[in-house]
Amino acid sequence: MSDGMGRGWERDRAADGTERERVADGTERDRVADGTERDRVADGTERDRVADATERDRVADATERDRVADATERDLVADATERDRVADATERDRDPGAGGERDQPSWDPAHTRAGALLLARVSEAAGRARLGRRQATYRPPLAEPGRRWAGLAGARHLLRGDRGRAGNGPIDRLDLYERGLTVAVDGRIHVVRYDTTTVRRRRALSPQGLTRAHVLVDLDGERIVLRCGDFGEPEVWGPQIHRCVADAQVPRALAALTRGERLGFGPVWLTRAELGSRGTTLRWAQVQRIEILKGSVAVRTAGRWQVWGSVTSGIPNLCVLRALAEYLTAAERDDD
Repeated sequence: MSDGMGRGWERDRAADGTERERVADGTERDRVADGTERDRVADGTERDRVADATERDRVADATERDRVADATERDLVADATERDRVADATERDRDPGAGGERDQPSWDPAHTRAGALLLARVSEAAGRARLGRRQATYRPPLAEPGRRWAGLAGARHLLRGDRGRAGNGPIDRLDLYERGLTVAVDGRIHVVRYDTTTVRRRRALSPQGLTRAHVLVDLDGERIVLRCGDFGEPEVWGPQIHRCVADAQVPRALAALTRGERLGFGPVWLTRAELGSRGTTLRWAQVQRIEILKGSVAVRTAGRWQVWGSVTSGIPNLCVLRALAEYLTAAERDDD
């Protein structure tokens, strides 16, 4: 019996040992699990810290880029303003008989503080539109102050329906740049880029009666009417504007024609192979020349002229149309 009791007691001891080992194993597993969980939490925390630091770096980089962009924009505007100030000083020092600007009488607003403030606004607008260097400035022709301002204001009112201020009148100037122009009218600055504008020739009323005018579209989509009597030397700035528009837009138009597109200029259209208007179509080999005859677009073919449209009707970008026609007729002759 004692042997049986001994063996029972021994089994109980072995069972207790096994139980303790199980408990110990469980505890160890719990410790390992706790350690693993802490590692996971630590890893997650570390990842969050890295992500937060990365996000802060991204925000800092974006902020720095914005600061650099803002500084660059300010520098561009400042450079344009400084160039215009230097150009204005140079113009004032020039010989009075030279082109560009003429000497202005003492009553002219260009010699007042308002004129300097207007120049700063013009320079800032040109800088923001990336117009490049200023090439010339044109101001209203000399006249007796009250008569000139009253006549110009009256013409604007009739033609545009303006409800502008009466009195001494606005401070006006036309500035031509490398890639566009600015017009100061009634204290507002209009900006035109040669590569995006549309220019038309028209007849318009002026204090001297009917005169030639150039109608352009500014960056805001508004029409700007430049009458030949609004600024001095219209025989210079008028053709220059049309040349610059053609130089800026013809390359893009030729690329469109090469892709097979058809371009329209009011009643006139053209492709790489043909020129047409309404019910008439001509191949470029048939076209000898395109001219403006008595205010109308005329095409010479087979020794005679065909009138296709009136300039006074406002054919858009006639200068581009003529340049394209000259290029395509010459190319056709070269091919022959």
